[in-house]
Amino acid sequence: MAKDNSSLQATTGTAGLFVVAAALRLLLFTAFPGLPNLLTGRVEISTPVTSFKRLQEGLFLYNHNVSPYDGGVYHQAPLLLPLFSLLPDPSTYPIFTYILYILVDLLSANALYKIAESKEGAISRLYTSPRKEKRWSGYIVAALFLLNPFTIATCVGRPTSVFTTCAILHAVAKALSGNIFTSMLSLSFAAYLSMYPLLLLPPMVILAYDRTYNPKAPKSLGQLAGMCTLVVGGSLGLLFLSSYALTGSWEFLSSTYGIQLTLTDLTPNAGLWWYFFTEMFDSFRSFFLGVFWLHLSSYTPALTIRLRQQPLAVITLLLGIFAIFKPYPSIADTSLFLSLVPCFRHVFPLLRYSFVTSSVVLYGTFLGPAFYHLWIYAGSGNANFFYAITLVWSLGLSLLVSDLAFAILRDEWEVERPEMRGKEIRQI
Repeated sequence: MAKDNSSLQATTGTAGLFVVAAALRLLLFTAFPGLPNLLTGRVEISTPVTSFKRLQEGLFLYNHNVSPYDGGVYHQAPLLLPLFSLLPDPSTYPIFTYILYILVDLLSANALYKIAESKEGAISRLYTSPRKEKRWSGYIVAALFLLNPFTIATCVGRPTSVFTTCAILHAVAKALSGNIFTSMLSLSFAAYLSMYPLLLLPPMVILAYDRTYNPKAPKSLGQLAGMCTLVVGGSLGLLFLSSYALTGSWEFLSSTYGIQLTLTDLTPNAGLWWYFFTEMFDSFRSFFLGVFWLHLSSYTPALTIRLRQQPLAVITLLLGIFAIFKPYPSIADTSLFLSLVPCFRHVFPLLRYSFVTSSVVLYGTFLGPAFYHLWIYAGSGNANFFYAITLVWSLGLSLLVSDLAFAILRDEWEVERPEMRGKEIRQI
């Protein structure tokens, strides 16, 4: 009976949290009608591959039977167009678009709630942290996500990256519940929208394998990996064929994914690529594109092998790395990474640079818009102003990712050598 009462209280509290979060977003949408358009134009929120304004341009062409990729403005997945064409014109009846984005945020929070309640962060099949009792409930983790200013700004700015966030979180949640097929479908949809989530496939397969492992009838990890690869490949194939049927050509492949591979649109953003390739000589461009993509993809096998016992930690660290090194990052990627960090509450005492990290991230958060204004509007600065603050921003995120990785590895090391718990170590 006590367990039923606690479960009922948790459900009631979570429902109340969702209502408050939805009301807050709806208030921002309605009380400040100019705020959505203001945030939509911010380079920290909208990128060439997620911008709501560019989505509207593609939707206008689509509704007038013109290829949405004519003109080189729309660089997003084709299947987003029929979804948004079902909604009334956002300029006339914006409330329906607002409700859609609010619902997506709530779905993401619900998936995050399930991830936190699974306790996978501290207790996996092959590893149990000695600090496992130090954890936050799913309610707190979901609240930190829904009330995060980055999450709220992303929702109000309406980039299509919120759909990628929702798909990734549901892929993780379904893998934790043992629903492998649905997990791979969600991951396929995320990869279809943004491409980079495909790098999450190896740790996602291991996570699904660990959660469905039966010692009485063990399955082969290789067989499961092959099955998952087939599901993801088949799902992406169907999505691509549907996109071809919708647009009548394969032009969307180069316009949607080719732009991320070749970085043909050098619109400023919060990442590291745009300024580097603006200054790059054409003769070296292909070489450094290969280097940058090789660098980004190399983290997946390395972390998957080293942290085999903690696949959720691999996924979290990879999302943090993507938020720094992907071609067109935004605060939506940072929000997704930060949403999973509280699942590792048990290693927070092992973090070494919490104050420095939070200070650097806040420094970049507040000075980023100021430096962009000085460059674009005031004319008293140049591109170096904004790129310098994006370097500081990336430094803050790099500190957080590396510090979290250290804490996770230190926690593992103390299980192997319990006599060293609480003692200082020095890396040589």
